[in-house]
Amino acid sequence: MKTYDWKELAAIAKQKSPFYAELYKHCQVFEQLAELPIIDQPSYWNANTIRNNRVLTAEMNDGIVFKSGGTTGNPKFSIYTRDEWNIFTQVFGEGMSKAGLAQGDRIANLFYVGELYASFIFIMKSIEFAPLPALQFPISGATAPEAILKAIWDFEINVLAGLPTTLINVAEYYAQNADKYRDLKVNKIMFGGESMYPDQRERLEKIFPGVNIVSVGYASVDAGLLGYADTSCGIDEHRAFGRHTIMEIVDEDTLKPISEPGLPGKLLITNLTRGLMPIIRYPVGDRACWAETANEAGSDRKFVILGRSEEAARVGPVSVYYEDMRAFLVGLSLRLQIIGFQLLIKHHDTKDELTVRIAIPDPTQGKAALKQKIATEFGVQRSMFAEAVRDNKIHPLSIEWIEPDQLEINSRTGKLRRVIDHRA
Repeated sequence: MKTYDWKELAAIAKQKSPFYAELYKHCQVFEQLAELPIIDQPSYWNANTIRNNRVLTAEMNDGIVFKSGGTTGNPKFSIYTRDEWNIFTQVFGEGMSKAGLAQGDRIANLFYVGELYASFIFIMKSIEFAPLPALQFPISGATAPEAILKAIWDFEINVLAGLPTTLINVAEYYAQNADKYRDLKVNKIMFGGESMYPDQRERLEKIFPGVNIVSVGYASVDAGLLGYADTSCGIDEHRAFGRHTIMEIVDEDTLKPISEPGLPGKLLITNLTRGLMPIIRYPVGDRACWAETANEAGSDRKFVILGRSEEAARVGPVSVYYEDMRAFLVGLSLRLQIIGFQLLIKHHDTKDELTVRIAIPDPTQGKAALKQKIATEFGVQRSMFAEAVRDNKIHPLSIEWIEPDQLEINSRTGKLRRVIDHRA
């Protein structure tokens, strides 16, 4: 199992990756990780194209390729060699066992598969690597709730693993048809891909009395390993994979590393298992804070996820990137003289909602018809968002006209808050 020293990884990246050679051209000696530049996501992914990839350190000859779950019109492709993919899933499978996956569990895999999407096969292979043997059922979240419930009942499945939105939909169907599935044995729910909010937990606990709800783990197709939840972790808490990654939390304005518990910042990851497509000081897209001191934690330090950072708004299972939304609004030619905008995420009635707050000189001129035009066209151009709305996983896009001085800013720096997460 190959794990790099960060200095070794940075040297390889600088020598063999054109992107990192440019990024590190002023870095003569690698002494402190925090001295290396933080990756600019748009630049990284613009260099990581299919036909002219300037990020990779070698040719793609084996392994596996995935596409991100974002809504961007420029899909982000993440590449793992065969050995890197095996390490990724093996380590994550070990983390799943620490979260409560037990010997003899019968697991319904309700994640999604197809179109280069990672979650279903990632969880499937991670379960195969879990230290304790379990029996899994590759059902997929796209299956009709009736068919899912029949499989759960027929095979006496006790564990449901999937996105919170999928799990809620299955549970609601069961609540309406409980008489058809008597003596259901579901006693454990493992969720991933998005946060599980209190109202969702309460609803699942009401439908499945006594159920144990835990995180399946924390990972992304672009960054790789991020965290696992053990029995000491509370809601939104995970532990870093200390032997395989270096996790940093940095101040969102100064970009200086934060070491004290409880102080929020931007989450960065350096993946020590990936040499083909290096991930070094990469912004994960989430805000977080440490939940314990470094001395208490050893290498697997506990942290708390606080919601999305300004790189993207995670709405249910879909990522909406701020720069993508900017390009979309510009492309519409609304003739409204848009001064600025921000993405606001709320959660109500067990689903997430994205509101685009658009500042224009005279909000009274922002007609309702234009709101509908924006929402409709966004669904056309970003089909993944429209599909999530159609499948009742998120609320439809909402548009709000506001005065320019109503745009929320950072009270300390005066900077625009590009993504505002009101779910926490």
